[in-house]
Amino acid sequence: MSILKVTKTRLTNGRYEGVISNVPEDLRPGVSARFRDRPLDDVAVTPAGDGTWRVAFDIPVAAISDGIQTITIIETNTGDVLDSLAIIAGEAADETIQAEIDLLREELDLLKRAFRRHCVETA
Repeated sequence: MSILKVTKTRLTNGRYEGVISNVPEDLRPGVSARFRDRPLDDVAVTPAGDGTWRVAFDIPVAAISDGIQTITIIETNTGDVLDSLAIIAGEAADETIQAEIDLLREELDLLKRAFRRHCVETA
């Protein structure tokens, strides 16, 4: 488990920006970003001056397409995922989100029935 922590500060004009914290002193954090299990080019890791580091990279154009696309930020030494970014777009997005909502409703109904049954049995 990595001790590094990445917090997204903003996503604007196709550029991800974040802050890396919990970096041991006198150590440059090894962080990379991956899309479709391939490393992204030009991931910039720069000192912020207050014991933290900045990470920034451009979102690849290929990540803007139908469905759900995920970019992960990992620690290069351990392979631990420090942060992720999901981009949802297109017609498939509507279907995917609706399917998730339907599953959540079914799970909620199941929990409500189990809770009511528990209340009757313990009353």
